[in-house]
Amino acid sequence: MNTSQAGQQAASNGVEAPSTTMKFEVAALPVADVDRALRFYQGLGWRLDADYEAGPEFRIVQLTPPGSESSIHFGRGVTPAAPGSAHGLYLVVKDIEQARADLLKRGVDVSEAYHNTYDTGAQVRVDGPAPDGRSYATFASFSDPDGNGWLLQEVKERAPGRN
Repeated sequence: MNTSQAGQQAASNGVEAPSTTMKFEVAALPVADVDRALRFYQGLGWRLDADYEAGPEFRIVQLTPPGSESSIHFGRGVTPAAPGSAHGLYLVVKDIEQARADLLKRGVDVSEAYHNTYDTGAQVRVDGPAPDGRSYATFASFSDPDGNGWLLQEVKERAPGRN
């Protein structure tokens, strides 16, 4: 769905369409050890955008995954959340096996590919890629040293209106 379609959908739901563009740019990750987290994410090949310290109570680090328009922040005084409490952070990839191989080469403990079924009315995780190979249906997961949880999601072809 493009911006125009989203505005039309919002209007059809009785909600006024947004008057400005809003882009999601940054997610704050709670970490216990800033330098350890920095080494981990740089070890993934993520670009270091900023590392700013304003004193003993505040330090902010920003990194961006390759090809992403969104970044992560972590540091001291950045978020009150408990270290390791961020979960469901998605990294969209075109080839999940290639992404897994790269993470494994970098020493990351990443799961095998899996997909979900809903046959019982509940989500059930099943080993292996989605049997029909469709986009958005195959996943793998890993965590950073603090336990913040990441999902790789394979998207070979975007849904209409998505870039």
